[in-house]
Amino acid sequence: MSGTITTLNQFGVPIGPDGTGPGIGLLMPKLKHRFQIRFTHFGVNPGIPYVITQQVVTCGRPTLNFNNTPIHSYNNIMYIAQKPEWGEIELVLRDDITNLVTYEVNNQVQKQMNHLSQSAAPAGVNYKFEMDINTLDGTSGGNNSAILEKWYLEGCFIQQVAYDSLDYASSDAVQLTLTIKFDNAQQIVNYKSLDSHQYIQQNLGGNQIGG
Repeated sequence: MSGTITTLNQFGVPIGPDGTGPGIGLLMPKLKHRFQIRFTHFGVNPGIPYVITQQVVTCGRPTLNFNNTPIHSYNNIMYIAQKPEWGEIELVLRDDITNLVTYEVNNQVQKQMNHLSQSAAPAGVNYKFEMDINTLDGTSGGNNSAILEKWYLEGCFIQQVAYDSLDYASSDAVQLTLTIKFDNAQQIVNYKSLDSHQYIQQNLGGNQIGG
């Protein structure tokens, strides 16, 4: 409409150095429900991990902790960072009536430790898997255009599996809760140009986190 005054670009935090001035609008946030989890070398059947992808309820994202060493001097204390440690990921799955999710989770557990024969895998390469945690933009299409951010987890194994309780008074879906430990993680982002609406893949800070 002719003569209409645009006000949306006034939204947001003022960007002036003294706390004044107009805002520059707001950027669309990533939404928690737009995500996808994919697995490689999980269990024994390469086709079933896609079924697990369909049955994901919730999934955590990586946490990174740097412990520190105090350096004592004359009148003060300084600190240096120690080796970093990645925290665990919690993954909740729906336990479907085909038992495919339970079947493949149990296969992964058996790869780590065969409880029938009481034998363990000789090395990590025999049971560890990889995991992608993809944050999506809500669209559907080819060329991975829907992926805003990817966390690639390497050296994964199941640290704990919790089989849900049963309850005569509840009609909730039965779930499996996995606690997953991993060796390393890389964060890869697709930067979206607001002018061209095209995605440009880059690693944060020019380096893969943990890489």
